[in-house]
Amino acid sequence: VRLEPGTTKNGDGREFPFGAHPALASVLLEQKRVRDQLARDRHVITPWVFTRDGTPIKDYRWAWKAALKAAGLPADRIPHDLRRSAVRNLVRVGVPQTVAMLLTGHRTASVFSRYNITSPKDLTAAVAQLAAQSAG
Repeated sequence: VRLEPGTTKNGDGREFPFGAHPALASVLLEQKRVRDQLARDRHVITPWVFTRDGTPIKDYRWAWKAALKAAGLPADRIPHDLRRSAVRNLVRVGVPQTVAMLLTGHRTASVFSRYNITSPKDLTAAVAQLAAQSAG
């Protein structure tokens, strides 16, 4: 997925290689199939990936609430929480900060760090790693 310069919050363009993540790629490929079907059946051409019958989605609150419920997550979650989760997940699997920042669109390390929230589980894991290293 490519976001063209001028279309993002900070104005920078960037690419996110969803194809390297099969589950994410399948969601986008299915949506492309739906969009292509709309073009064939109704002759509706749209530049958007996710639409309601070819028009941009302006209000997704009902769908968001339904998705939270289906996932068993608290109703007070906001979509921006996913960005925090993405930052945490990238860091936890060892992706270099500069690469993670490019993927998430963060320009500065200070803002990136605000998204990389440390949890009590992180502290426990760090102490466990220290213990394992000391024992070895």
